[in-house]
Amino acid sequence: MGFLWVALGGATGAMGRYAISLIPVKSAFPFLTLITNVIGAVLIGFIVGFAAGRDDVSENAILFWKTGVCGGFTTFSTFSLEAFQLIESKSYFSAGLYILLSVLCCVIGILCGRKLAELVKG
Repeated sequence: MGFLWVALGGATGAMGRYAISLIPVKSAFPFLTLITNVIGAVLIGFIVGFAAGRDDVSENAILFWKTGVCGGFTTFSTFSLEAFQLIESKSYFSAGLYILLSVLCCVIGILCGRKLAELVKG
């Protein structure tokens, strides 16, 4: 049943991300992606904070909102939450390393993916 809640939330989040992408903004800077990531971070922070220590929030609701909606909206919200949790637990080195590696490795991953696509296309 959990998969259904994640799927429904994921579809909702993806539609929200798409809706934001339709806002007519003309700029070389990716403002809409930044806005999406910030909204996702605020939303996942709210969900985690709201559900913390409460017995009246179902696991299915958390799956729908946190994993589904936030995951479909932006996985950056999950990254931000995990980085914040490392900072909150005073694991500063791990937090810094996680942030640095996430950004660098993902940017390098984009480069590798593009190069691989060029090889496949011939």
